[in-house]
Amino acid sequence: MNRRHFIQVTTGALVAGVLAGPASALGQANTITLDALHAAKYRKRRRFVKTSFGDIAYLDEGRAGRVALFLHGFPLNGFQWRGVIDRLSMYRRCIAPDFLAMGHSRVAEGQDVGPDAQVAMLIALLDALSIDAVDLVANDSGGAIAQLLVVRHPERVRSVLLTNCDSEIDSPPAALRPVIELSKQGKFADEWLAPWLADKNRARSATGLGGMCFSDPAQPTDEAIDMYLAPLLASPRRKALVHRYAIALERNALAGIEADLKRSTIPARIAWGMKDDIFAPAGGDYLARTFGASRGIARIAQGKLFWPEEHPDIVAREAIALWNVSLLCPDAQCASPRTGDQLSV
Repeated sequence: MNRRHFIQVTTGALVAGVLAGPASALGQANTITLDALHAAKYRKRRRFVKTSFGDIAYLDEGRAGRVALFLHGFPLNGFQWRGVIDRLSMYRRCIAPDFLAMGHSRVAEGQDVGPDAQVAMLIALLDALSIDAVDLVANDSGGAIAQLLVVRHPERVRSVLLTNCDSEIDSPPAALRPVIELSKQGKFADEWLAPWLADKNRARSATGLGGMCFSDPAQPTDEAIDMYLAPLLASPRRKALVHRYAIALERNALAGIEADLKRSTIPARIAWGMKDDIFAPAGGDYLARTFGASRGIARIAQGKLFWPEEHPDIVAREAIALWNVSLLCPDAQCASPRTGDQLSV
């Protein structure tokens, strides 16, 4: 599918339905306007597929053929991958779902929202869309789901690109403990998320979502904050689902997975932000040496947890390189693993 490009952007203008091109093509001065355009596009083009888990929200962009499946972090949704999808939709059909309890997915009554249920939901989504196999790109708790998909449904995965995320040796990370405890008390959404939504500068402060998870003090944008947090605070039920999602992360869903990852023949590449305060660098090194068909690790010098949102060019570069390996060497035997790269961004 050909992407349409807008010719001129006026600061503060909002052109609904326009497909935004890469941020680099417009310059940093238009970043906020670009996110406004992204938000308008995503609201217009969001789709839903009915499953036994509920109505799953997802974005579906790009050319027909091979599919890339993008798995977001917590408390984000598929909007996290907007910049990456801009860059990769010419190479893949790009699908970015919202996990159960996140974003705009409508969860069935009584439905579990833990990692096991998320894996099963993704398989149901792929089945509903008649997709046999995907290239996975994942971040944060989405990375844990990706690893479970690799070992439980290897026939559905062609390759996996993991950015900062859970690993068996760090799941959940210590930094998540306060979130889990507040969620058990039913307070996390109101005490953390609601103030961030009400005061965007607070959300970008050192103690907010921005300071904890982004390197750029201007991130996340106002539009991104609205896209991520507004649906989670829309009703008491949505808040309760957020709490259930966080509580479900207390159990290490990756316990005992190491042997399966070592046996995996699925090409895997790790790209790790080295300034992450949530997941330590040791987790990235562990994953890079554990996957049986590891293609090595790229280290992003200044990257924090949600660096893929800030540096979509790096994600796109890594994905394309990995997909070439997956296409030419599906058994991961015809090329030696790539060595670690240090990227200064």
